[in-house]
Parts: sequence; structure tokens; C-alpha cells
Amino acid sequence: MTDAQHIGIVACSAEGAALCYTTICKEGARFFGEHAHPEVSMHTLSLANYNACIYENDWPAVAELMLTSAHKLASMGADFLICPDNTIHQAFQYFRDRSPLPWIHIADVVADDAVARGFSRLGLTGTKWLVESTVYPDKLTERDLNYVRPAPDEIEFINKLIMGEFVKGKFEPAAVQYFQSVINRMKGKGCDAVILGCTEIPLLMDDNNSPLPTLDSTRLLARAALRRAASSYLT
Repeated sequence: MTDAQHIGIVACSAEGAALCYTTICKEGARFFGEHAHPEVSMHTLSLANYNACIYENDWPAVAELMLTSAHKLASMGADFLICPDNTIHQAFQYFRDRSPLPWIHIADVVADDAVARGFSRLGLTGTKWLVESTVYPDKLTERDLNYVRPAPDEIEFINKLIMGEFVKGKFEPAAVQYFQSVINRMKGKGCDAVILGCTEIPLLMDDNNSPLPTLDSTRLLARAALRRAASSYLT
């Protein structure tokens, strides 16, 4: 495994980061053999630290937190970085040129998968900070993809579910039913797939219970990291 690149994970909320980490470890066998995966390091500052900045819409401060993790992961020997948290990608512009290592951007990975699977109009779900931002719209429009945001009341309620339940590992049947209703409405607006744009949402929704095909941002990012880590190993 010495030729595989070392993956650095800049974590924010625990549930999504854990899913990303376990996906890398479990699916590494596809590239490296049974029980094998590339070296993985993860650094996690307190979610409370991030939330203190996010609730003030202070994205430069979020960037500094992410950079703290980036530098620590670089010192651990990571070759590149990923962040299994869609929301804090809003801070990307404030640290991109100062990062000690290259990144895989989660929205790039999701948008590329949508194109590869032939989708054209995507529903967007996630925290209110994410769905009201340009993180996904910028990446989608670059690829001539259309998108639909939830209605304002849906944005608020989904945000309440994410921050009040999902990040705490609480996933209730009522939340599944609510997401199904939101996704059904998006389907009625012509969407042919839905972005699970909070890294905890794939723990609640998937292709088995969603009215639309899902774009699982967490696992897609993990798989992109595996491909990059394996690129030198397989040559």
C-alpha cells in the first residue's frame, strides 16, 4: 500500500464524517484487495466551534477552522484533502489559495456523477446555509445542469431536522416521510434526481425509499478519494 496516496479528511459533523471514513475503508477492497485501503487520517474540531461561525454567517472564520485541520493533516503526511460536509464548502473561496494540500470538492464530484448518469434537473437538499448558497448552483450550471431548491418552509424544517436530529445520530420515520414529500414535490417540478447535500442525509434516504434516484454526496466523495488514492498504486 506504500504507493497509494494518503487521504486526509477534514471533518465537521461526526455522523457524516464517520460514514465517509467507513465507506473508504470498506470499499477500498475494490482497488487494493480484501481488507485493504489507503492510509486515512482525519482531524475534527468541535462542531460547536463551526456552528459559532456558521450561525453568524462568518465564512472566513470557518475557513480558518478548516485550514487548521488541513495543516494538521498535512503534517500527518496526507497527500490530498476531502471534507465530508457540504455546508462548510461555502468557506472554500477563503482558503483555497492558502491550503497546504489539494482538495477534492464535494460538489464537483456530485455534479460529475449526475452528468455520467444522464440526469439533467436536480433537486437540492441540505442545510439552509447550503441550499441558499451558490456551492452547488455554481458547479451544476458549469455542466449545464438545472436545479430546484426546496420551498422556504421546507428549507427551514429540513435545517431543523439536520441540526436538531441528524448530526446527533437521530433518524426517525417521520423525517423519512417528510423528505419523501419534499422529493415528491421536486419530482413534480421535473427533477430526475435529488442531491443528498448534507452528509448525514444518506443515513436516512437512499434509492430504496426516495421517490427520485439519489446522488449520495458522502459516498460519492469517499469513492472519488479512493480513485485518487489508487491512481498511482494502479499505474
